[in-house]
Amino acid sequence: PIEVLVEVFIREKILLNTRDEVPHSIGVQVEQIDVDPKTGFHRIWAVIYCERDSQKGIIIGKKGSLIKKMGTEARMDLQRLLGEQVHLDLTVKVKKNWRRDANQIRKFGYGDSAEL
Repeated sequence: PIEVLVEVFIREKILLNTRDEVPHSIGVQVEQIDVDPKTGFHRIWAVIYCERDSQKGIIIGKKGSLIKKMGTEARMDLQRLLGEQVHLDLTVKVKKNWRRDANQIRKFGYGDSAEL
């Protein structure tokens, strides 16, 4: 599904643009995708979850510069893949200790129910 591809592209941009302290503590979830049937324009809302406020600050960057950069990079990849215009709206939220919750791990696309 397209949601999985969006999440993968966003995770990739986080891995490529942040230091070692952040990537292992993030989860990405697409909340909504709207597609205009006439134009094919995709509007996508996604949330990046991290475990600490300090990680949230790193992901956002100074004056929002890093999240803007990562969002632009992910959007351009999605536009190439879909062949349509995309608007990607990213939000960062703190969800403490999400990696210790099996349901959250599955929700963010990590692991498999047989592994947990």
